[in-house]
Amino acid sequence: MIKKIYFQSIFFSFLFSKEAFAAESGGMPQLNPEFWVSQIFWLTLTFGILYIVLSKLILPKISNNLESRRSQILENIEAAEKQREDSEAKLEEYEKIISKSKLEAKNIFSQSREKVLKDISAKREVLDKQIDEEISKAEQEINNLRESAPDKINMIAIETSSELIQKLIGAEVNNSSISAIVDDLSRRNGDKYYGN
Repeated sequence: MIKKIYFQSIFFSFLFSKEAFAAESGGMPQLNPEFWVSQIFWLTLTFGILYIVLSKLILPKISNNLESRRSQILENIEAAEKQREDSEAKLEEYEKIISKSKLEAKNIFSQSREKVLKDISAKREVLDKQIDEEISKAEQEINNLRESAPDKINMIAIETSSELIQKLIGAEVNNSSISAIVDDLSRRNGDKYYGN
């Protein structure tokens, strides 16, 4: 391995010296050894200036741009994460509000239903009471009419009979005899209707 490197270095040095000699004789100044010092100087100066320009001006700007982009990307990622967390929190809050509203609506509905049922039952009781009162009043009136009707009917019958008899025979008739006949007839008819 060492022999191989040694032979390669000898070969390249021979080749280089041969090319330098050929360039010297052919007129290529880059390969002329007397211009090498100036070439090395200008090469060092050019690459030094290029290095300074790159390291002091261009590379810091590129580095600053990359750093600002990196920080901007990190800020965007943090903002997106924060917005995602806020969205999740708002979604949970929204779901809580919806469930609470549903529960409140259900409670309000059940309370309203109970209140309406209580009102209906109270009104029904009042109405039933009024109907019972009206029925009892009507029954009382019917009983009163039933009790007072025979007397009124007898009176009307006595007056009508006496007027008819008076017109038929042309003389006044004793009301007591007509009253006795009417009472007897009404008693018979009353037994027939009322089952007394």
